[in-house]
Amino acid sequence: MPIIQVEQLTKQFTRRKKRPGFWGGLTQLVSPDHEVITAVDQVSFNVEQGEIIGYIGPNGAGKSTTMKMLTGILVPTAGTLQVAGCVPHQQRTEHARHIGVVFGQRTHLWWDVPVIDSLHLLRDIYKVSEAQFRANLEIFNDLLELNEFQNVPVRQLSLGQRVRADIAAALLHNPTILFLDEPTIGVDAISKDRLRTFIKEINHDRQVTILLTTHDMGEIEKLSSRVIIIDHGRLKYDGGLGDLTRRIAPFKRIGLLLGEPCPCDLSVYGVPVEGGEEEGKQYVQVKADEVAAITARMLSDLPVRDLTIEDPPIENVIERAFND
Repeated sequence: MPIIQVEQLTKQFTRRKKRPGFWGGLTQLVSPDHEVITAVDQVSFNVEQGEIIGYIGPNGAGKSTTMKMLTGILVPTAGTLQVAGCVPHQQRTEHARHIGVVFGQRTHLWWDVPVIDSLHLLRDIYKVSEAQFRANLEIFNDLLELNEFQNVPVRQLSLGQRVRADIAAALLHNPTILFLDEPTIGVDAISKDRLRTFIKEINHDRQVTILLTTHDMGEIEKLSSRVIIIDHGRLKYDGGLGDLTRRIAPFKRIGLLLGEPCPCDLSVYGVPVEGGEEEGKQYVQVKADEVAAITARMLSDLPVRDLTIEDPPIENVIERAFND
């Protein structure tokens, strides 16, 4: 049985309509007009235990609204959902025992006390045993290097340190599900790598189910084998990342490093595209089913020192999926 079940989930908000000009504003005060905004529109999906799901979409697509319904913060307008056997907005206390939540822009740690004091307070709130607390703290120190700053007040932490502390706090009570909403926004590259490693470790070792929203497509590529795309509140895709690439962008990039300056026009082989970070390497985009033939031609025609065949950048694939 799926650990998360979402069926025809819908969330609507009512807001006042603005009228232009002074008289419009005055009229609105006396006789306000309202409009209904549908943030999530009949979304359905299931998540099996142990999956890492990338839940992605452009700004305003409905990602965070979905997360807030799954965590019990918001009540759905229509549809049904179950998370670890609980209806989140109806069984909030029981539901909280099964989940951990990290919102990248907010912290649930106490701002003016050291990190370790916040963790002790959460241990008491969740009734975590002393043995479990010590065991988890050892894991956090090992994988998140929490001991570097555990005695520092939260307000004095860097963003990367604060996110690491938030993830530790979210996992202190051994939840079965972890919701991560933009957890690495603004975080430096080294901290991102450390967090990704930790997420993969807890998923592998504890079978923690993870639902991740992010605008960092590299994060999706490194962590998720399955992606769910939402746009304007509606589900656009649910499936494997490889399947999405083949469906949306059925082409490959061939990267060439030539042994000597080559005046030839690479457009005869494919569409020239901007390359990666390797200096001097040139790239062309070709249809996936033509890669073998075009590669053979290049090796025959050109002074090739190095040749690579790559999938298109995941950012390009997702952008095309949004516009599909």
